[in-house]
Amino acid sequence: MSTDVDPILAVGAVVAALLAGAPLALVVAPRVRALLMLGALVLTPVLLLAEIWDTDQIESLRGRPVVALVAAALGVVAVAAVALLLHRRPMLFPALAVAALPFRIPIAAGGSTASLLVPLYLVIAAGVLAYAVPRLRGAPETDAEPEPEGVWVRRFLALSLVLYAAQASYSSDFERALQQVVFFYVPFTLLATLLARVSWTRPVLERCLAVLVALSVVFVSIGFVEYATRHILLNPKVIASNQFEEYFRVNSLFFDPNIYGRFLAIVMLLVAAVLLWERRPRVTVACGVLLALFWAGLVLTLSQSSFTALLAGLVVLAALRWGTRPAAIAAGAVLLAGIVVVLATPSSFGLDRDANDASSGRLDLIEGGVRLAGDAPVAGHGSGSFRREYRRNENATGERATNASHTIPITVGAEQGIPGLLVYLGLLGTALTLLLRRARDSIARAGVAAAFVALVVHTLMYAAFLEDPLTWALLGIGIGLASRPGDRPAKPEPEPQDRESRRARRRAATA
Repeated sequence: MSTDVDPILAVGAVVAALLAGAPLALVVAPRVRALLMLGALVLTPVLLLAEIWDTDQIESLRGRPVVALVAAALGVVAVAAVALLLHRRPMLFPALAVAALPFRIPIAAGGSTASLLVPLYLVIAAGVLAYAVPRLRGAPETDAEPEPEGVWVRRFLALSLVLYAAQASYSSDFERALQQVVFFYVPFTLLATLLARVSWTRPVLERCLAVLVALSVVFVSIGFVEYATRHILLNPKVIASNQFEEYFRVNSLFFDPNIYGRFLAIVMLLVAAVLLWERRPRVTVACGVLLALFWAGLVLTLSQSSFTALLAGLVVLAALRWGTRPAAIAAGAVLLAGIVVVLATPSSFGLDRDANDASSGRLDLIEGGVRLAGDAPVAGHGSGSFRREYRRNENATGERATNASHTIPITVGAEQGIPGLLVYLGLLGTALTLLLRRARDSIARAGVAAAFVALVVHTLMYAAFLEDPLTWALLGIGIGLASRPGDRPAKPEPEPQDRESRRARRRAATA
């Protein structure tokens, strides 16, 4: 396809970004918010169809209009059915959204095949309809709708979306930038808006955690089968890599071992939060068994970025549970032990090889990304342009060039320049401030805060930050939890220290 920027599509991308971002960032009437969300929901697929209208996939559908109409009708019916279910039982939305987060389906679009979150798009569209229709009809219970906390987090999230869409207008890879807006930024903004307005009661939180745990058990089991049979289900690149390397990596139903590892690390941190604060023996044992199972699954990914992210999240949990100083001492001890192991067996960690080879080529990507950022420091090269600009400036082949530098701040600096970096840093600062504030007082808030820190650490070693629905889901849930601080306290009540005090407490309880 041509790399020329279509001005109509560029304007449409900005309009879609504004429609999706305004309900998240601004205080507006419920009816206005509903209209904006519906506008974004309708405009986004229109932009996608306009962008891929001349591709082979659409031409084949145009030649079979009946098939296209039936497919569209089935999609509309599915969304309407789920929306009706959510209208009757709105507390199902968080569980359905969480259940759909990991699943990607290969779809041919724009001349290439992309792994898209089709189930999640279905849930988001149904959630928007279930939210918007009652408010447009003027349901009395929707008039007095409280505004969520975290106004600056919401503003920076919306600004990230609008800035990315605006900077697509001068990108050398406009098609990719537009697809990022359509497939990721706009729908994930709607997802965060809906999750931020959920009433995060204990049953809702437990249901979501149960869904994540059940999915993780299934994914880990599939990973075990892959390792035992030496057969990868998805991703030809991983299959080829396993054929030429001494090690074997699994990715379960994910298309990337590192993204699979990221998901497992996030779930492990949520389970670890329950383990650290829960006092019932049965729950403690169950959490311990799950963590051992998930750790075994994580080891088979050989994802160094996921191991590091998990360690960072555990440090946050330890600091929240026992204080900063004990957590720092424990983290230092683990780090020292790691250094000793690396120095004892340097060949196992690639220290006997070139630094770029040991990092799987990431050092070259980082250095090239820094040079790209230096070439256009003010406005960057445009959203989604890293791969094309890297190949052009570094004379790299398609195999050596990737869509990102595997270090998100460098990718943001190369594509979006100083404005993008400022928005990125502002989002991190406000998000961490919101999530860590009073996190000790809630198991859920402690787990979400640790999970978000782990995700940020993972993105410093791998790609996908705002392109990952986990980011938006964690922030949306964190905003909702901050808005409704009625959680079960995470900090346990102190036990009496002597026998007489315990006896007195039991007598008082039975009186």
